Amino acid sequence: MFSALINAFKIPDLKRRILITAGLIVIYRIGCYIPTPGIDGSALAEFFARISKSQGGTVFSIINMFSGGAMEKLTIFALGIMPYISSSIIMQLLTAVIPALEKLAKEGKAGYEKINQYTRYGTVAISFIQSFFIAIWLENPERFEGLKIVMHPGWGFRIITVLTLTTGTIFIMWLGEQIQERGIGNGISLVITAGIISRIPAAIHQLFIFLSPFNAAHRQIQPFTLLVMAAIFVIVTFAVIMITQAQRKIPVQYARRVVGRKIYGGQSTYIPLKVDTSGVIAIIFAQCIILFPATLASFVPNPGFQRLAQALIRGHFLYTALYALLIIFFCYFYTAIVFNPSDLAENMKKYGGFIPGIRPGASTAEFLEYVMTRITLAGALFIVVIAILPDAIMAGLKVPYLIASFAGGTSILITVGVLLDTLKQIESHLLTHHYEGFIKTGHIRGRK
Repeated sequence: MFSALINAFKIPDLKRRILITAGLIVIYRIGCYIPTPGIDGSALAEFFARISKSQGGTVFSIINMFSGGAMEKLTIFALGIMPYISSSIIMQLLTAVIPALEKLAKEGKAGYEKINQYTRYGTVAISFIQSFFIAIWLENPERFEGLKIVMHPGWGFRIITVLTLTTGTIFIMWLGEQIQERGIGNGISLVITAGIISRIPAAIHQLFIFLSPFNAAHRQIQPFTLLVMAAIFVIVTFAVIMITQAQRKIPVQYARRVVGRKIYGGQSTYIPLKVDTSGVIAIIFAQCIILFPATLASFVPNPGFQRLAQALIRGHFLYTALYALLIIFFCYFYTAIVFNPSDLAENMKKYGGFIPGIRPGASTAEFLEYVMTRITLAGALFIVVIAILPDAIMAGLKVPYLIASFAGGTSILITVGVLLDTLKQIESHLLTHHYEGFIKTGHIRGRK
């Protein structure tokens, strides 16, 4: 593996792409420390620390995770890339239900660029809305347990905050596109991963404090607990890699056709059906919905909302049960959006392809839907286990959520998936230039 990394810097084009990617990620991380005007960053960080200790959370906690901690300091990149992710998901859903967008998506590169432009417009609109409500949220000390976050509240602060946070999100989106075009890997995914990985030093520091190596009597985490967590981390990482790359291969045979003097078709191939089609999307949807009452309770001091928010605190049975059901629902929902067995069966029939033992057309579509439904259930149950694992670790081993989150949950799903995709692209460049890849037998498969 190390020899493959060394060989990567021997290829000029690949070396340039890796250095550009690293440079743009460094720029992103620098921006995560530039504060938004008019904000007391230390007071806001103290408030987020209290939320973490109380094992609660809001939608802002999700934004904080994806922004690499920028939200808790409200820097210029506080919104992170979440508005772009939300806009992309909305466009995917609209493409499936609006015939004009569906037709546009089938027009190839031109249609893709048009939809991508609509996604950018949606990102700007979502950023404006989110940043405006964040500015209003920050102005009221009652929502921060008496802490004064904004030094000079008013419309001047709101306008500056909206412009600053929206511009920051647009700049991050541009960085991701530059990585995609000039660097290596998926730009947006790498930006998210960089934010998640940036929290590792804070988790290690917190773990070191809780271990208290110089005062065994006041240890909050015992060495045995650390060993158990290390074992869980290794097992979970291995399981995520296996499920991320897991496929159900449906064999497809193409009939032989004679056109003039040429013979077409006759070869055998397969359709790779992903076990985990939705990936982290299902967790993001589920988290946003289940944490929405707590977020609304911070804006509207209504007793009903307050009681509902208290019932949906992380670690409670109602929270865990609803969280699991929502994840399973969105796994099926997202799979139904991105996978159309009828279109796939029609294209196979059009080009003379068929699944051995299955009639072309409607029977093929029914078979593909049946198989996809079964493997999606396995993927959804795995995602549920990974998603609730940090809560189980936090309750069973008595460790903070920041430490437990690196043994499961959204963080490890994103990090493992993105690193696999990036290594796959690097390996492709190495094999093109007749170098060995990262593994001697077989090749790395990404998520797609």
